[in-house]
Amino acid sequence: MKNIHLIHNPGAGDEAHSKSALLRLIEGAGYVCRYCSTDDADEWKNIDRETDFIVIAGGDGTVKEVVSLLLKKEFSIKRIPVAILPFGTANNIAESLNINGEPVDIIRSWSTMQTTAIDVGEVFDVEEKTLYFIESFGYGLFPYLMQEMHKQGKNDIEDKDEKMKAALQLMRSISHSYKPHYCELIIDGEDHSGEFLMAEIMNTRFIGPNLFLSPHGHPGDGRFEVVLIPGDDQPKFAAYVNTRINDAEVSFSFVTLKAEDIQIKWKGTHVHVDDETIKLKENAPVRIRVQKNALTFLI
Repeated sequence: MKNIHLIHNPGAGDEAHSKSALLRLIEGAGYVCRYCSTDDADEWKNIDRETDFIVIAGGDGTVKEVVSLLLKKEFSIKRIPVAILPFGTANNIAESLNINGEPVDIIRSWSTMQTTAIDVGEVFDVEEKTLYFIESFGYGLFPYLMQEMHKQGKNDIEDKDEKMKAALQLMRSISHSYKPHYCELIIDGEDHSGEFLMAEIMNTRFIGPNLFLSPHGHPGDGRFEVVLIPGDDQPKFAAYVNTRINDAEVSFSFVTLKAEDIQIKWKGTHVHVDDETIKLKENAPVRIRVQKNALTFLI
């Protein structure tokens, strides 16, 4: 039988995603499961090298936390495959890997294990340290949305669907008033500078409230997709957000550029690294590189 190291965020999901429910499903599928709660920091970080694969039961924030830990581990631990049980609000990482459905169906799929290599973004010179992202790094409209969600208390909405809708409605509202900022942008040695509402360096296909901005990207293709939304595209972007609010099936595309090495300076102070906002000095230079095949995920 295969040995699983289960890392569970007990605050994600509902009663169907409780410790007892998870153990019943996983052990019932024939696995030996070592349960660890993210509330116990020392326990879940102690991963046995004899583990066959790691299971993360939680949202994007929990996945990011585990990934950040694994990147610092020895090679034998770093190469243990990772599976996701997506219990968060947006689940952008799982969605980008086409991991969805009921927990029991996802657990059953592990018996026919398919794996894919996953890239990770490295951000240099932020607060004189290296940060990692698995979803995206960006300036402009999206970190501003994150700040406003916190300021207006919308992050406290418990119902997942209502929280997503509130984020989309707020995004639509602020997109009308947010002013483009000048961005000095060098992508793989070529100058793509300009004024943008948003500049997103994406590793996954979705960000935030399931904004599907990178339809042709894959977190394991060895390259980022840089999504640029200039001021002239504000009506188009607002229309796209409207379709998300109304669950309409309408296709939109924005300026996207493939990239491996990016140098960027933004005439502003706030950026986001996945779900975390960081304040920088205005026009602080930042460099982003792709760390190819950093980890292995089950799909």
